[in-house]
Amino acid sequence: MTPPACTDVAVVPPPFGIAGGDVATRARATSWAVDVSKLVRPRIAVMVLATVVTAFWLTAGRPENVTSLVVLLVGTALVAASSSIANQILERESDRLMERTAGRPIAAGRMSVGEAWLLAAVTLAAGAVAVWAGAGAGATVAALATWLLYVFVYTPLKRMTPLNTAVGAVAGALPVAIGWCAAGGPGRLADGDVRGGLAVAALATILYLWQFPHFMAIAWLYRRQYEAAGSKMLTVVDPSGLRAAGQSLAASLAMVPVSLVLAVPSGSIRLFLAAAVAALVYVVASFRFAVRRDDSSARVLLLTSLGSLLGLLTAAVVFGSRS
Repeated sequence: MTPPACTDVAVVPPPFGIAGGDVATRARATSWAVDVSKLVRPRIAVMVLATVVTAFWLTAGRPENVTSLVVLLVGTALVAASSSIANQILERESDRLMERTAGRPIAAGRMSVGEAWLLAAVTLAAGAVAVWAGAGAGATVAALATWLLYVFVYTPLKRMTPLNTAVGAVAGALPVAIGWCAAGGPGRLADGDVRGGLAVAALATILYLWQFPHFMAIAWLYRRQYEAAGSKMLTVVDPSGLRAAGQSLAASLAMVPVSLVLAVPSGSIRLFLAAAVAALVYVVASFRFAVRRDDSSARVLLLTSLGSLLGLLTAAVVFGSRS
């Protein structure tokens, strides 16, 4: 019996112009880029930039030098990215214990700690230089203070005390100072311009208070994962949720008068109404969470927190501008 004749096997080449090695290289580059995007958390950076722009607008109105503002925003984004990377380096062990964060690049082992620290250092240095070039020393000090407070104070406190939210909220409000300094706020205040200072002070207070319902909603939704990771969130030390709900409701109620103060310097009725609506909607969602204390009401509160802040910042820029 004769063996079957050998047939030619067609070899399909890679797409025109792309060698096999290039395909693998591009795949690795794409994977690395995806991991970097997870490290820098662009949605947080966008919120920080929105805060900086709003503070700038409330202080000085439209910028005289758009290029300087763009450089400032690029630098701020880089500093924010660096803080997110450093945060994930320090939290890599607890991240591995939470389903929500176990897939992060450092926690999952796809990026080494050394590589991550290098990336954090480069983005921090580049960001600080850009902030200095775009806005000067005051804004740079505010940006670096935000980074230090978030990375080396707030992050370790999450495993030590439920007061971590109160400290983290300060870091969340500090970007207001970046925009204020960039717009020449300290000099304007020294010259007797109280209006811009009042608006920015109200904005910073709003940002501080806003974070309590926002993060309490997150802490409630992931309370079991936080407990497994050893984080001392308020919903872990008080599983009933009463204290978290109480803080959420109290902070949202305090936001109402402060949000109205935001409209005083500009005298804008439209900003006054928009601020009132945004604050009251937040109160309703916080009250619902305080009464029900379940996952559904926490999700509604979380979504409401994002929508109300976005609406308030937009209204402040559109209706509260000084020019």
